This record gives sequence, C-alpha cells and structure tokens, in this order.
Amino acid sequence: MNTAATQAPRRTFGKIGLGTVGYWLLAAVFIAYSVFPFVYAISTSLKRGSEMFEPRLVPLAPTLFNYVTVFRDQPFAHNLLNSLLVAGGVVLLSMLVSLPAAWALGRVAFRGRGLLLLSILSASMFPQVAVLSGMFELVRWFGLYDSLGALLFADLMLTLPFTVWVLVTFMKQLPKELEEAAIMDGVGPIGTIFRIFLPVLWPALVSTGLLAFIAAWNEFLFALTFTISTEQRTVPVAIAFISGAGGHELPWGPIMAASVMVTLPLILLVMYFQRLIVAGLTAGAVKG
Repeated sequence: MNTAATQAPRRTFGKIGLGTVGYWLLAAVFIAYSVFPFVYAISTSLKRGSEMFEPRLVPLAPTLFNYVTVFRDQPFAHNLLNSLLVAGGVVLLSMLVSLPAAWALGRVAFRGRGLLLLSILSASMFPQVAVLSGMFELVRWFGLYDSLGALLFADLMLTLPFTVWVLVTFMKQLPKELEEAAIMDGVGPIGTIFRIFLPVLWPALVSTGLLAFIAAWNEFLFALTFTISTEQRTVPVAIAFISGAGGHELPWGPIMAASVMVTLPLILLVMYFQRLIVAGLTAGAVKG
C-alpha cells in the first residue's frame, strides 16, 4: 500500500514535468521565431561592407555608421516626428470618437443597433486599395494633400471601426449600477462617459489605443499616396526612399538601422504598458 502511494505522486510529477518542459520548449521556439528578425536587423545595422552578408549575428567590428548615415543623408528625425504626430493624433481622435460611440452602441437600446454594428465592422474589411481613389478625392477636396492632416483623416478609416467595436464589447460588460448611480447624482451622458466609465475602461483604452497607434505608425499606402514632399513623409515611406550611391544599389545597413529605430519605440511602448494591456485583454474575455 505504501508502494502504490509513493508511485502515484511520481507519475503525476512526471506528467506535470513533461507538460511543463513541452510548454517552455514551444514558448522558446515561438519567442526565437518572433525575435530573430529584429535581432538580425540590429546585427546588420551594426555592420559595414561585406560583413553585412556574413551569417554571424555578432559583428566583428560593430559601428554606428549606418545610424549616422540615416540622419545625415535625409531628414529622418523630422520623419520620426511626423510619424509620432500622426500616430498620436490618430489615437487621440479615435478614442474621443470611439468612447461616445461605444456608449451609444453598448448602453443605449435603439432600433437598428445590430445592423449599425455590423456596418462598422464591415468598414474595416475593405482593403486600402479599394478606397484609395475615393479617399484621394476627399483629401484633395478638403485641401489636405501633402500634409499630415491628410494622414490623420485617412488613418482614422483604419482605426475607428476597430476601436469602436472593441470598446463596445468592454462597454457592455460594465455594471448598470455605475450608470444608475451617476444618473441619481445628476450626471449627464458626457459626464458619465468621461468621469465614470473612463477610469474603469482605462486598461481597455490602453490596449485598444496601442493597437491603433501601431496601425497608424506602420501605415504605408496612404502615407505614400497623400504626401509628396520629403518633409511630410512618415518613417515607413522615408525608409522606402532610402537609396545608395547613385541609386543603383540598396544600402542595407542604413535600411536596417532605420528599421531598428522605427521598431524600438513600439517595443518600449508594449513593455511599458504590458500590465495594462494584459488587464484589458483579460477583462474583455470574461463577463463582469
């Protein structure tokens, strides 16, 4: 009897140990697969000449020459500022519009609400190429061509359907007692949204806003179409226009250096808001 009692925990421990090892092995493979391109870009950006085409990840003579070249040969710092202004402005406008829209669609019962939600979701299904010509006419009609305002206007089409749909899901899960207490205290709809619901929805706003920021930061087609001058370009377009001597070869070193500088802010944002992102995603997965 004592022998059977001692064998059972061993079997259980073996099963748990095998599952744990398999989990961490798969996690390591996934992390390596995801991180390797960025590590390779960093490695290449620190190399010069023929060393860039060698397979080793650790450069023999690391140098910041490619980073200096990016800022020396073009206004890359100004392009970074453009991307920051566009992505930040898109997030701010998306949140200001999405919060009242999510409250109306998630808390107010009216005829056609389901159809309107489906229409908002279907708007995000159209590829950018399909709406490019119509968006170009609107941008030109408003006099926004070759300005950051054109990118703010165009990128909202990419972010608004997503942010509204996600915030509606979170808004539906808030307890009715919060809204009833606000009404009893004489708080209007706008005050309820921004004074009562906003602090509760903060994790959801951070996770949703970060995804909208990434979409606007990486957007290329609208930025390429609606801007023509170098001073109005965002970083994805600026990287695409990096050329070598005489324009006959691709300068992989400066391209990789620029790619690292574009990717690094997104990584830092995700790391900084990691807890709020996890809290927002887990809050949207269960009903409260």
